[in-house]
Amino acid sequence: MAPQLTDRSRRKREAILEAATDLFLTREYVGTSMDEVAAAAGVSKQTVYKHFGDKESLFRAIALSSVQEVSGPLRARIAAVAEADDVGAALLELARSYLTAVVQPEVLRRRQLVIREAGRFPDVASTYHDGAPRLTIAALAEAFARLAERGELAVSEPSRAATHFAFLLVGEPLDTAMFRGVVPGRGPGELAETADEAVRVFLAAYRPERNSPGSDTAS
Repeated sequence: MAPQLTDRSRRKREAILEAATDLFLTREYVGTSMDEVAAAAGVSKQTVYKHFGDKESLFRAIALSSVQEVSGPLRARIAAVAEADDVGAALLELARSYLTAVVQPEVLRRRQLVIREAGRFPDVASTYHDGAPRLTIAALAEAFARLAERGELAVSEPSRAATHFAFLLVGEPLDTAMFRGVVPGRGPGELAETADEAVRVFLAAYRPERNSPGSDTAS
């Protein structure tokens, strides 16, 4: 297939995903037809079926499309923190990247969709949870265990520390989005402030005593 056709096909696929996400969120899964998706995307119904097969496959593609897009690169950043020389600075960089990735409007919309339809598609909800939040917590736990070995963190239960870090960082933004709907993204300055405060609180709880006095890396 020629590159131009490939690009056109990709654009059509993205248009279908965007249109279907809007419809599934506003009309829910049962209230959305493939005809409506095609019309909203500006493509033929045959094109929708060509890309996704049926409505259930389309829903699953939307619900799970952000899992690897977000969690893969994020886990790589987490692994790098475990061997960082300046742990405070590395945690700040990780926190900002983590929060920015999680609160992307499209990621929030797809997360909301998964939760909304969890009763109809419990396996999709489980796959999403296992493939994104749980993998991230596991990666954080592994990194924090390594930092504890190096004497950079005072962590006796890495999984608990990982959960504390994650929820200090993303708990409020996700809670707001899930209860009030997806709102316009926060500005970079506000996101950075939220991330920095989460790191300060985390290090106040988990920094070894010997590193506490006079340390202002994350302040």
